Amino acid sequence: MLLNADRLSRLMASAGLQAVIATTAENVTYSSGFWALTQWVRRGPQTYVFWPAPELGEPAIITGTSMLDLVADQKPWVSRVRRYGAFVIEQDEMAELDAIDRHQAELYALPDEKTALAALCNAIREGGFGAARIGVEELGLTPGYMAALREAFPAAQFLPADTIFRQCRAVKTEAEIARLRRSAAVAEQSIASALDIAREGATERDLALAFHERTVREGGFPVLGCIGFGRRSAMTNVQPSDRPLRRGDIIRFDVGGRYDHYRSDIARIAVLGEPSVKAAAYHRALHAGVRHAYEILKPGLAARDLFDAVVETVRREGLPHYRRTHVGHGIGMDGYDAPDLGPSSNEIIEEGMVLCVETPYYELGAWGLQVEDMVVVRADGVESLMQTDGSMVLL
Repeated sequence: MLLNADRLSRLMASAGLQAVIATTAENVTYSSGFWALTQWVRRGPQTYVFWPAPELGEPAIITGTSMLDLVADQKPWVSRVRRYGAFVIEQDEMAELDAIDRHQAELYALPDEKTALAALCNAIREGGFGAARIGVEELGLTPGYMAALREAFPAAQFLPADTIFRQCRAVKTEAEIARLRRSAAVAEQSIASALDIAREGATERDLALAFHERTVREGGFPVLGCIGFGRRSAMTNVQPSDRPLRRGDIIRFDVGGRYDHYRSDIARIAVLGEPSVKAAAYHRALHAGVRHAYEILKPGLAARDLFDAVVETVRREGLPHYRRTHVGHGIGMDGYDAPDLGPSSNEIIEEGMVLCVETPYYELGAWGLQVEDMVVVRADGVESLMQTDGSMVLL
């Protein structure tokens, strides 16, 4: 199970909730193990997980009939399913069905509850939650559905639960950490493949193709591919173009993918030839900031204190005018999980958090420089998920 179930139970109890409802793609997968394709590829399709407190019942997946083949194939840890909507699929009466097909047939035989809202209302009603306090993740809910729930259950209290899911996902289970470790490794391997073809005349698109191809070959899915040369590396969200690589160019990677639902987000700098004195000095300062985070990160540290320490280190080590709005973030199924490592953050670092610690610097007309590592917070410090140390790579 990926879900940090004990943590979710504690958060629910603290908020006085008898049940919560996950509605977004990330939290549906996180709380059930079910990856509903339609949620991940476009906005609007409704799939939910109705999650009661442990002593109050069993959780249930609510999804469209067209998604039932994925339920059967993925075998999520939430086994109760409610389906809604018409979808036609035939069965060869002469064929002997395998286990997955038999499970599909069983799921298709479930009652059609017509709409997502009706199925959700039935789950609330039949579970005895008609007068309960229920947390609802509003972000993935169809507009108007919250009002409809309150009208259908006037004795119940429906409260926002987006923050509860965010807080729950902030601390990872060991199963999640294993996936994040692999996701980070795939990203590093993909950068290495891109650098293998980094020679004069190769374009940003050429390196992007090599990067994403390696990601797919390693079992990942492309998500983030900011790869820029020279002055284009100072574009914060640079998208690969036909700009060719030239001698002396900085190459900035701010990249990542998804492995088994879990994201990677790392940054590395290379240069074709020798860097300028200024670029080398600034990069050393940025690298020192990330390395200092390794030294001080531990449970109980305030995120804003980490921010201050990293920025001050970069300034002291050779980039005195360095400014940032944050020096990193949590990562998991979402590329920006809690906590936010910013100056106004009220969050406290906890054991089990997986963080991206980063020190980007962008100078228009020159280049962009960036170091970004993924680390796990352990009881006595941090465990790096990286196989490289973030030093500038000379090609």
